[in-house]
Amino acid sequence: MKRQILFNSMAAVLLAAGATSAIAGPGPRVSIASIDGLHQPLPLPYDEAADADRQVAAAKARARAEGKKLLIDLGGNWCPDCRVLAGIIALPEVSAFVRRHYVFVTVDIGRLDKNTQIARHYGIDRLKGVPALLVVDPRSDRLVNADRIFALSDARHMTPQALADWLAQWV
Repeated sequence: MKRQILFNSMAAVLLAAGATSAIAGPGPRVSIASIDGLHQPLPLPYDEAADADRQVAAAKARARAEGKKLLIDLGGNWCPDCRVLAGIIALPEVSAFVRRHYVFVTVDIGRLDKNTQIARHYGIDRLKGVPALLVVDPRSDRLVNADRIFALSDARHMTPQALADWLAQWV
């Protein structure tokens, strides 16, 4: 009964976020049922000294060459939801899925005041939460998920499977 209530609650959250295909998405089967199963400490995925423009340009070129989508993760190491997302992406089954379908790049946004030009390039004037995930078609340089970039900004309250399924809806 608790599982069904949890599933229904997650389905409602995902539907509200506009992630209809994420409910039964083709994502990899995740080996852990909750974020409590993630390796601790959680990763610190954002390089605060990185040249974001150069990293995104290189990732976009690679995505175009490999025929994959570009996945840009805007966040900060201070953000628990960003670190949970990084922990889930680090799971072997999710990592393999992401590598197969995306070229993935993380961008440190400081305290929402750094590297804002990356989001602005895709028509996002203000980050409403993090992590903000941008799924980009590298051939057209167009944002594919414009209405759902903030859907994972509450990653701590989602299941690892829901996060994996969210990633799968864009492939």
